[in-house]
Amino acid sequence: MQDVHVVAAVLFALALVHTFAAKSFERLADRSTKHSGLFHLLGEIEIVFGLWAAIFVCAMAAMVGGKEALGYVESRQYTEPLFVFVVMVVAASRPVLGVVKALVTALSKIVPVRAEIAQAWLCFALVPLIGSLITEPAAMTLAALMLAPTVFRQGIPEWLKYGALGVLFVNVSIGGTLTSFAAPPVLMVAATWGWDSVFMASTFGWKAALAVVVNATGLVFMLRPHLAGVKTDSAFEEISIPVWVSLVHVLFLAAIVVFAHHPVVFMAMFLFFLGFTHAYTQYQSPLILKEGLLVGFFLAGLVVLGGMQQWWLQPVVSSLEPTALFFGAVGLTAITDNAALTYLGSLIVGMTDHAKYMLVAGAVAGGGLTVIANAPNPAGVALLREGFNDGSIGIGALLLGALIPTAVACAFLFLL
Repeated sequence: MQDVHVVAAVLFALALVHTFAAKSFERLADRSTKHSGLFHLLGEIEIVFGLWAAIFVCAMAAMVGGKEALGYVESRQYTEPLFVFVVMVVAASRPVLGVVKALVTALSKIVPVRAEIAQAWLCFALVPLIGSLITEPAAMTLAALMLAPTVFRQGIPEWLKYGALGVLFVNVSIGGTLTSFAAPPVLMVAATWGWDSVFMASTFGWKAALAVVVNATGLVFMLRPHLAGVKTDSAFEEISIPVWVSLVHVLFLAAIVVFAHHPVVFMAMFLFFLGFTHAYTQYQSPLILKEGLLVGFFLAGLVVLGGMQQWWLQPVVSSLEPTALFFGAVGLTAITDNAALTYLGSLIVGMTDHAKYMLVAGAVAGGGLTVIANAPNPAGVALLREGFNDGSIGIGALLLGALIPTAVACAFLFLL
């Protein structure tokens, strides 16, 4: 069985390399004529761990037998991947996004500053914090849609757009920590460590909220001259949806969140939700089924492949002092997904409460450093890339743009 663990470790390392090199597959897709579809698939960040997990299961079957490999796969817990898929699709539905848009618009009218400045600030501050209720991927989608025509457009200095992208990514990553179900890195450990939403709000959430406000305020202060005269009404398509339809969607979302640890229940609710959206298609936009499935596939692959990493991870992480664990988590998150990091941490036996805090705090603080650092980041890139020169976002420039907001997040989560 030791050979199986070694193979799993090697494949996990290859998965990390694949994650970092995903953009290279996109370039190959642009050059290829026969296999562009395959290269585009391999370039999807969310496909990585699911793909390598499948390779591992095949290798395990060849080494120890198909029955043992199937038994291992069936022994894993897949509630979290299923929940992330379901809640992403429901939270990103048109009526739910319309409710949040209406809230942002109403608040922007009572804030004692110009409407365009207020709306930008709310998109960088309030929407990421709302992600603690509607999930981080939904918050990223809404914020990106509202900010694309106002901040991520031609006429804004390129360095400032990268700074804004860094703030958005960091704020979404830490803004989901007010609850135990909205941020993938928290979701992967919440059940194992017994962290509920009350614990998250009192231990992580208020510190993250302060950091979000500081980051958003500093950025919008620099953006002020470039927002003058921007028409906020064009920032998001006005949606005419009956109140009762929006209410039904919000109730579906709330019920799914309540039964987050009961997959039979929330999957049944999801099927009813799909039926409702089909019955009232005139009030719907296309559901993000593909994006949700890819993220769920990523997390499920992580559960399978990560379950074999405890043998080497436990002595490494357990040997780190809490301070080293915090900054190590920040750095590791930049080259892998923070949900992967915290899930591996959840496998370690005997971690102190302080070490658990440092691991998760470092993972969420570093979630804006790269495109691959946090699951919602690729969605933000897809929605905002056209606003940058050449229609693409540079990884190095994003890293530089995220350094200051990441440092702010680290200061609040580490020092307070």
